[in-house]
Amino acid sequence: MRTLLRDSSVSALVAGLIATLISYAGPLLIIFQVAAVAELPAALLSSWIWAISIGSGVLGIALSYYYKVPVIIAWSAPGSALLLTLLPGLSYAEAVGAYLMTALLLLLLGLTGAFDRLLKLLPPAITAAMLCGILLQFGMAVFGVLPQNPLLVLLMLLAYLLGRRFLPRYAIVLVLLTGLTIALWQGQVDTKLISWQLATVVWTTPVFSLQALLNVSVPLLLVALSGQFMPGMAVLRQAGYPLAASPLLTHSALGSAALAPFGCHGLNLAAITAAICTGKDAHPDPARRYIAGISGGVAYLLLGIFGGTLVALFSAFPRAFIAALAGLALFGAIAGALHSAMAEPKTREAALITLLLTSSGVSLFGLAAAFWGLTAGLLTHVVLTYKQNELTP
Repeated sequence: MRTLLRDSSVSALVAGLIATLISYAGPLLIIFQVAAVAELPAALLSSWIWAISIGSGVLGIALSYYYKVPVIIAWSAPGSALLLTLLPGLSYAEAVGAYLMTALLLLLLGLTGAFDRLLKLLPPAITAAMLCGILLQFGMAVFGVLPQNPLLVLLMLLAYLLGRRFLPRYAIVLVLLTGLTIALWQGQVDTKLISWQLATVVWTTPVFSLQALLNVSVPLLLVALSGQFMPGMAVLRQAGYPLAASPLLTHSALGSAALAPFGCHGLNLAAITAAICTGKDAHPDPARRYIAGISGGVAYLLLGIFGGTLVALFSAFPRAFIAALAGLALFGAIAGALHSAMAEPKTREAALITLLLTSSGVSLFGLAAAFWGLTAGLLTHVVLTYKQNELTP
């Protein structure tokens, strides 16, 4: 306790709090959209929010304290987006089984140290294209809901642009505040639905199926590795923290497996919000920035306990607000994935096929677009690479 008090600072505490609020301001809304499409009961949605919040909080606090590094754990936003098209085709128990299988596969990679070796076998451009294809629908939804409430959506878009120009770290917070203000001013917030509620924790016995493994577990695994753990490790190492990836992967997988029956679809390293806690703004001394990770973890725990309140709160807002906020929160991720997918000329065609097929939403033989997009992209890459090698003297 003396060490914590000595190392604590207002800047680090605020950095952790801001990082957590940003996680709830955007990525959480994707889960609300998934739950609405899948017609999940409020109790299951509350349990889902509780599981990802408590898992992120406990792991963030424990790992930050143990390593004395700001380790920010969060749920997978791209993984949540993937579930938008997949969850309605599965029973909820099958989805839970898929979450558990994904966690066990990640655990295996962490324990064996095969994480880096596996990533070398997958062209980064193709996995980035799959991620971009998954997220595109959220970006397009921002403009799709424009006719429903032009003033609300346009002002939220303007707030995003101004935030990116002048306060890039807090752009989504500015969008959230703008949307809240306009929705309240228009009288579109159903305040009768807002109430203080503790989270409802629901156990679901996993059901395992080959369809869920191929449709959900494999894409979730690849998205977690390429879209979360890789950039998350890059953020830590760029900030001067040379942590090994395997222990972080192992602990995250253990937490995900333990909480999967309660609705947790995956816990992993954060990247965008982690940058808030690993930079100089958190504290000039890198050795004292771990307080930001602990601060963010405590905020996760508090918000997770009142998961029922979050469900009630976001249920009170109009659909246009939810869709616009979720899409704007993912603009940066979409742009980054698109850039990574198209940056390398040798893999551009394979990445393009992956992106188009994944974003098409096509489903064949019970397998979803993300699976076919990845498969087609890898096959295209092999064919083109083989031809290039043959033609090379």
